[in-house]
Amino acid sequence: MGDPKQTRKKYATPSHPWNRERIEEERVIKRDYGLKNKKEIWKMQSILSRSKDQAKRLIPQISAQAKKEEKDLIQRLHKMGLISATAKLEDVLGLTAKDVMERRLQTIVFKKGLARSVIQSRQFISHGHVFVNNRKVTVPSYIVLKGEENSISFDPASALASPEHPERVVEKVEKPKIITAEQIVAEEHNLEEEIKEGEIIQ
Repeated sequence: MGDPKQTRKKYATPSHPWNRERIEEERVIKRDYGLKNKKEIWKMQSILSRSKDQAKRLIPQISAQAKKEEKDLIQRLHKMGLISATAKLEDVLGLTAKDVMERRLQTIVFKKGLARSVIQSRQFISHGHVFVNNRKVTVPSYIVLKGEENSISFDPASALASPEHPERVVEKVEKPKIITAEQIVAEEHNLEEEIKEGEIIQ
């Protein structure tokens, strides 16, 4: 038997680990998107870095091959929901870590109203309650493609599929205010008084 392959890291650690501005930014992202650790941020940033590096390399080039690579890059990022179909390479350079975070399954499940918080969204996904394109996805960091957004749902076999489940988000419907006859008379009286006061002032 040969030696087992060593798993390569799918992310790069910060070159300046004690940069205060970066640490604060990562703290906010970790909190807002319900992440377990900063490695999840670095993985998303690595996805972004590869695309940005490719865009930087292609911008000064005018060859047919470069145009083909540019088209493929734009289409891929558009498919991921990160940019529009008519975006340019310069738009790729403007993408941020938050743009990628918005495409995570954990974020979208919460924003679609299927969970009360991003933390609960993570739990639902990890416990196998969420389907994407009729298949179970248990990875909160799964990048949802633009064409998959409307296919996100609960596993039909899960108890959470029932709208009556206590953990489901319930939309609050405001009850119409009932105005009594006494209130109407009082409002009319107040209006008459205001009119009289206005006439006296004039």
